[in-house]
Amino acid sequence: MKLHTYFRSSAAYRVRIALNLKGLDYEAVPVHLVRGGGEHRQPAYLGLNPAGLVPALEDQGQVLTQSLAIVEYLEETHPQPALLPAAALDRARVRAIAQAIACDIHPVNNLRVLQYLTRELGASEEQKNAWYRHWIGVGLQAVEAMLAGDARTGAFCHGDTPGLADCCLVPQVFNARRFGCDLSAMPTVLRIADHCAGLEAFRRAAPEVQPDAE
Repeated sequence: MKLHTYFRSSAAYRVRIALNLKGLDYEAVPVHLVRGGGEHRQPAYLGLNPAGLVPALEDQGQVLTQSLAIVEYLEETHPQPALLPAAALDRARVRAIAQAIACDIHPVNNLRVLQYLTRELGASEEQKNAWYRHWIGVGLQAVEAMLAGDARTGAFCHGDTPGLADCCLVPQVFNARRFGCDLSAMPTVLRIADHCAGLEAFRRAAPEVQPDAE
């Protein structure tokens, strides 16, 4: 397996965690999202992923894109250890938490959106950061309510084993902290993220230990 990744990409971070949790070996192929206008915009990478986004996973001669689709592929092809629970209602809950992060929070705070705010709309650095913190606050408050209000939440987002939702939560908390977001009203989110940080699979996926870290 080859994972086209960028050390600070939330989406790539999710897939790195999932690969590590499943004990799968892979080759990291760095794709710098800033240098030279962004290597993800170059023809060589666009040939792999026409959307020009990371991650992309090469496996068995095929290229897979979109982090949640990649993680579900890994779940289907390498079912143990499982990242989704056995019961349909529980799987729906885990996917809802994951998508609240990957589909609601992340897209409006992605690098290309932030660059558009500053380069095309003339937003200042302060305005860009205010935008980021606002949507993090709205999104993670909803996730906090989903977690704190459900007895199925355990040491992790669902029960006492890490899964798909945790793969999404940890990178989002990393980004929130990086941008100085106030997370004091989200104790369950922080408890789970900090618990995950103690596990080897999450530590090896962290941005600061990636080969392309700056």
